[in-house]
This record gives sequence, structure tokens and C-alpha cells, in this order.
Amino acid sequence: MAEFTHIDDQGRVRMVDVTAKPPSDRVARAQAWVRMRAETLDMIRDQTIRKGNVLETARIAGIMAAKQTATLIPMCHPLNLTHVGIDFFPQPAEHTIRIEATARVVSHTGVEMEALTAATVAALTIYDMCKAYDRAMSISDICLLEKSGGKSGHWIRAVEAPEPPPG
Repeated sequence: MAEFTHIDDQGRVRMVDVTAKPPSDRVARAQAWVRMRAETLDMIRDQTIRKGNVLETARIAGIMAAKQTATLIPMCHPLNLTHVGIDFFPQPAEHTIRIEATARVVSHTGVEMEALTAATVAALTIYDMCKAYDRAMSISDICLLEKSGGKSGHWIRAVEAPEPPPG
């Protein structure tokens, strides 16, 4: 098991020093699922939610969140992101939307937290924009799908996109 790099030999919390690590092209993909009533999904797809275009607003929110990750997660390094993308995959039969976020950087450290933050905030934005119609919506299965770059190389989740739990 890997040692905890955010704790020094005296048990104090610290930000990991990545100065000596060579910069490399790093990419991470993460996902989140939003489950809702069928009618809510229809309203999102038909763009009849009174607050506006739900998916485009969630896309902007996810990108903005990725750029703010270091201010939200205490030991994250601030990164000069070179790309953040958010895609939505509605699943009408299950009344869900799968959100996939991708973050990219050339840096000394990875972008997993930025991709996870982007997917999560995009999901929260969908909830916020639709809660007046469907307070029972749920957000689930937030996870890293893939990361590449750095010393640990390329990693892909064994199950690419797990289905959300029955709801």
C-alpha cells in the first residue's frame, strides 16, 4: 500500500513537494450520474426548465469548478489547466444523465481532482436548476474513469462506466 504523502514523518499535514518531478502531459476523466423523474429528463432535453439551458449551464459550472479545485481541496496544487471538457449522456430508459469530465495539463502533478470536481459540480448544477421540479433527484457514482501521465503512467477503471444504483 502506498504511503500517505500528505503527512510528514512527524504526523503533520503538508502539501506534497512536486518540484523535482518532471512535468508531463497529464489527462484525467471522471464521471457522475444524476437520476431523476422521466418528466424532468424530458424537460431538460426539451429545454423547458424555467432557469434556462440546464446542460450548457452545468457545462460552464463544471469548467469553472475545475479551475477552482485548489481553492476547494486543501492540499491540491493550483494547476494551469490546458483543457477542461464536460459531456452529457442522457439515458432516457433509466431517467439518468451520465456526466463525463476531462481535464488536461502539462505539469508536475495530475489532474484527477480537477476532473472529479468538474463532474461533481456539473451534477450539482443540474440538481440546482431542476430542484423545483424534482427534489428527489440523486447524484451517484462519482469516480475516476481514467488517468494518464506522470510516473504512475496510464490507468483505466476496470468497469468503464458503472451503472447508477437502482433508484
